[in-house]
Amino acid sequence: MPELPTSEAPSVAVVIPAYNEADTVADVVRVALQLTPQVVVASDGSDDNTAAVARAAGARVVELAENTGKGAALASALAATAAEYIVMLDADLTGLTLDHLRRMLRPVISGDLDMCIGVFEGGGFVTDWGNKLTPNLSGQRVCRRDWLIAVPHLGEERWPEPAITRHLKSTGARWDYVELPQVGQVLKEKKRGFWNGAWARTRMYADLLTFRARRKRP
Repeated sequence: MPELPTSEAPSVAVVIPAYNEADTVADVVRVALQLTPQVVVASDGSDDNTAAVARAAGARVVELAENTGKGAALASALAATAAEYIVMLDADLTGLTLDHLRRMLRPVISGDLDMCIGVFEGGGFVTDWGNKLTPNLSGQRVCRRDWLIAVPHLGEERWPEPAITRHLKSTGARWDYVELPQVGQVLKEKKRGFWNGAWARTRMYADLLTFRARRKRP
């Protein structure tokens, strides 16, 4: 796959919301730094070494005092950069490479899309299945910063993906999916233990599925 154009290179930042992801965030940061020196990790009230690990890996770190949700962390990360284009990544990815980031970034910078959404392919049965069943909930996205910060309620939602999807539809934005071969996520059940992970997953889907009822108006 060809390189992104180097003349008049656009300003790009990678933002990574993270909650207790000390085991994986450094790997994600290191890949992101291959794309751009502007990498911001927002530690969402983590009580492990997420912030220190991310900082040691080379990221700029924003630390939230309390765990208030991915939306608040994302908003805080966006406030820490003025880059024209934003690459959003989850902090628990596995198998990520520079090529995956370029796959998402290229159609947005070229002007073909307003948002590109990455979906897993071959990274693991469970994560592949969940990502393909609900690709609109993927946390791997690229878009312009000015568009993203205009999403209503972005910083108020524990899981901001439904708010972003609604804004895509209401603004008539052009968006599409791109496969991310061999990329997956560490399951919540593995990170937190089976029962705590299952409870966290249940809470996540409850928040996601009730978004429309809670936000009857944009």
